[in-house]
Amino acid sequence: MIKRDFLKTGLLTALGAIVSPALLAAAHDDKLLREARATPIADGPFTLPALPYAFNALEPHIDARTMEIHHDAHHKGYVSKLNAAVMGTPAEKLSMADLLASMSKQSEAVRNNAGGHWNHSFFWLTMTPKGGGQPTGPLKAAIDKDFGSFDKFSEEFTKVASSRFGSGWAWLIVDSKTGKLAVTSTPNQDNPLMDLPGNQRGLPIVALDVWEHAYYLKHQNKRPDYIKNFWSVINWPEAGRLYDAAKKG
Repeated sequence: MIKRDFLKTGLLTALGAIVSPALLAAAHDDKLLREARATPIADGPFTLPALPYAFNALEPHIDARTMEIHHDAHHKGYVSKLNAAVMGTPAEKLSMADLLASMSKQSEAVRNNAGGHWNHSFFWLTMTPKGGGQPTGPLKAAIDKDFGSFDKFSEEFTKVASSRFGSGWAWLIVDSKTGKLAVTSTPNQDNPLMDLPGNQRGLPIVALDVWEHAYYLKHQNKRPDYIKNFWSVINWPEAGRLYDAAKKG
């Protein structure tokens, strides 16, 4: 018996050495995506928006497989769970804007999943193929005024995104109190539109998802590499449009 157990353990160890962690991770991701696509979204008022570009459109900066899993599994999951959380409650009748503005009165399930749905919907628009560079027009002038220069802004944004402990988001916002641009961070799936204690509120202009699922396939645990690549896909024209709309009220 002891000899047989020893041989069995040795065989499993040998197989573990042959099957690489990368292959095991790929098999897990395949299963996750397959199950997510086979599961219908729960009935409710919210729907999953299509990506505004192909899965591979942001390569080589953000890989197609990450975008595929991020959108079709993670984002879809937030939409489905949000519908399940609001159905049959007063929140079922609220718009997304009203949900976020009254988040301090909502359940944890609504908070997590409404945030996850809105944040990701916004995040997809924050990025674009052949993006990057620097903003122009009023947004560029405001960045120079409020941060000192684009380089100083990018340094602050990178620092905030890098230092967010655990899961969360980094944001460029128009601060609700001052009307100036500011860089802030939120934990988990919170965002600056939520009326939560201690939350720096404002209108988002740029968002960066720093949850590990946003980058682990390409960068493993190297968040700084992911942030560096993000600067090459930022959709500055969209950010400029949002800034103009925010300033017009």
